[in-house]
Amino acid sequence: MTKGRRIRAARTGTFAWLTASTVICVAACSAPRVAMAAEADSRSAVVFMYHRFGENNYPTTNVKIEQFEAHLSEIESSGLAVAPLPEIVAAIKRKKPIPDRTIALTIDDAFKSVYQEAWPRLRKAGLPFALFVATDAVDAGRPDYMTWDQIRELSEWGVTIGSQTSSHLHMPMASQEKITADVSRSMRRLKEELGFVPTLFAYPYGEFDNNVKGEVEAAGFDAAFGQHSGVAYGGMGMFALPRFSMNQRYGDVERFRMVANALPLPVTDLTPADAVIKNNPPPFGFSVAENVSGIGALACFYSHESEPAKLIRLGPLRIEVRALEPLPAGRVRVNCTAPAGNKRWRWFGTQFIVPPQIADKAPD
Repeated sequence: MTKGRRIRAARTGTFAWLTASTVICVAACSAPRVAMAAEADSRSAVVFMYHRFGENNYPTTNVKIEQFEAHLSEIESSGLAVAPLPEIVAAIKRKKPIPDRTIALTIDDAFKSVYQEAWPRLRKAGLPFALFVATDAVDAGRPDYMTWDQIRELSEWGVTIGSQTSSHLHMPMASQEKITADVSRSMRRLKEELGFVPTLFAYPYGEFDNNVKGEVEAAGFDAAFGQHSGVAYGGMGMFALPRFSMNQRYGDVERFRMVANALPLPVTDLTPADAVIKNNPPPFGFSVAENVSGIGALACFYSHESEPAKLIRLGPLRIEVRALEPLPAGRVRVNCTAPAGNKRWRWFGTQFIVPPQIADKAPD
């Protein structure tokens, strides 16, 4: 009998913890603005993201085999509940409770090391996971990618297959016509090869803006995931769900353990309203719920800066987060954390996309 509260993958795709007998919240779920912290906690889960396994020449997207095995050992020994991603999405969408310390495992890009290294270990442990596939690379027969036969094998075992476009597109930089065509081609190829159209989507590079989110939703997906850190919880948008990225630099078991035990930092009134910024640095801010503990010790970090960002508190609930310098071109992530007690942390993250024409420019 394993110590971990595993939820094993099954060919049926059904799991016992999300049942008709699950209690549905009523008044709190219809409350406006930010869900109360306790309610957000009871409807939250941590989602991990991987890319490569044992491909040590790619440290920013790879985890070493010993790191991954340490993660699996932590799951085994610590009592984490590993749930299939569709079950978590359904619970969040329907505002149903999720057991404490529930996590999901996801993998992007369908590299061959998933099949050769990660898959045998996850299968042996009986752990469900999701694989997001960019179909053009598979169709091209790239030697570092899985084949369709291998992806079918995973799907038949019970692995959740999702879309990551066909060409691994920089979506916010593409035209609406290109986005629509790329997503449609991916869905068509997955249907042709696997016999179904996926319901979950992962943004390539974690890049999205409001237009991209709208296109993905209009395509018929149930939810979409980025690559910004944070805890997914009931009350947040279903097309900007966060995931914690694991790689060689940030893949030690201590970080895995800390992240697996994270709790949501529920926020609302987020500014700016879109990820593609027009002012540099952006006027980033948010409001928090009244009963969130630890806000006095809140700290926020921009990914391009080594020092904490400047926090401006506009009363007890509104936090403005100011970068110390203009943001560089490309993707810039922000992580905000606050102590939650019992060695746990509340965590909220977001990502900005900085157009080259405004990068590193001081505001007028």
